[in-house]
Amino acid sequence: MAKKTTPKPAEEMVDVVDENDRELLVMPLGEAHRQGLYHRAAMVLVYDPEGRLYLQKRAPHKDLYPGRFDLSATGHVQAGEAREEAAARELHEELGLTAKTLTPVDAAQASRETAYEFVTVFSAGRLADTPRPNPEELSGGMFVDEAELAALVRDYRDCLTPAVVHFFEKGTLFPRL
Repeated sequence: MAKKTTPKPAEEMVDVVDENDRELLVMPLGEAHRQGLYHRAAMVLVYDPEGRLYLQKRAPHKDLYPGRFDLSATGHVQAGEAREEAAARELHEELGLTAKTLTPVDAAQASRETAYEFVTVFSAGRLADTPRPNPEELSGGMFVDEAELAALVRDYRDCLTPAVVHFFEKGTLFPRL
C-alpha cells in the first residue's frame, strides 16, 4: 500500500531580475534566495492616529531574521505582480488591514545587505484600524514613536531587521511634515 503524503503548498514564484531591476526569468523564491539572485520586495509603513509606527515581530520559523522586529508589513513581489499590489497583499495577509492609498516613500537597491532584493517602501499613512497579526506570518507587534525606535536602534539593534535600522537612519520612517 502506498504511503499517503500531504502535498506541500506551492512555493512562491518571483521574477528574478538583473542588477538594473530588469526581469530575466521566473523562479521559486527559495531557489532565488539559495542562489543569491536579485528579486523584488515591498514593505509597508502603518501608523496609528498618533503617528506611532507599527513594527511587526517576525515569526520564529522565518528563514531570515526570525523573531526580530521588522517594518509593519513586508514581503516579496510575486512573479508578474506590481510592487503596489504586493504591498497591499502583504498588508492584508500579515495585518488584516486595507489602506485607501499606498504611497511610495523610499527604495533600496538590491545588495547583499538587502538579501539581493530591490526594496520599495510604501506608506499606508495613519490608520484607525488595529493591526491583527496573522499568527502564521508574525509573532505579534507593537507601535513605537520616534524616540522609542531611536532607543531600540541605539541599544537593541540586533532585535531589529536591517531594514528597520537602514530606513530609520535614513530618515524615512518618521518624515517631517
